[in-house]
Amino acid sequence: MSHITQKERYLLEDQKAQEELCIKKYNNYAQQAQDPQLKQLCLQLAKQEEQHLNTINQILSGQIPNMAQQQGQQGQQSQQAQQGQQGQQSGQSMGMQSKSLGQTGLVNQQDAALCTDLLSTEKYVSGAYDIAIFEFRDTNIRQALNHIQKEEQEHGEKIFNYMQSKGMYNPQ
Repeated sequence: MSHITQKERYLLEDQKAQEELCIKKYNNYAQQAQDPQLKQLCLQLAKQEEQHLNTINQILSGQIPNMAQQQGQQGQQSQQAQQGQQGQQSGQSMGMQSKSLGQTGLVNQQDAALCTDLLSTEKYVSGAYDIAIFEFRDTNIRQALNHIQKEEQEHGEKIFNYMQSKGMYNPQ
């Protein structure tokens, strides 16, 4: 059982609130999204955010997360991500069509607004984890938070790639 300081508890409570917000956003936006690909992405990311929330709750209850178990889950998620990327690659020809539509102003503005908000949220959450990680004494907790932060960055990358494939984001 790990004892966490009051400052560590405050940081974890903040991250817990952020994870709860992410879960709500992804589930709500999955219902609002018009593109089935975006709906699926939101549902997938909501499930990962639920795992993050479970990890935070474990730490708050005094348990040290089992990183070996999380690595196993990560392996499963990696397989799912590869399958999703294969689907995305087959959808890239559709992405090209969307880009040409986007140049004529026909990008789905509602889905673009949802994505912009989600990308902004992931940037904020990742940065908050970065700061929190430096405040923890326990190496295992730091590793668990670092693992979550890495997944938050991957969420941002998935949203960015989706937006770029649909002509919603031009990094130039």
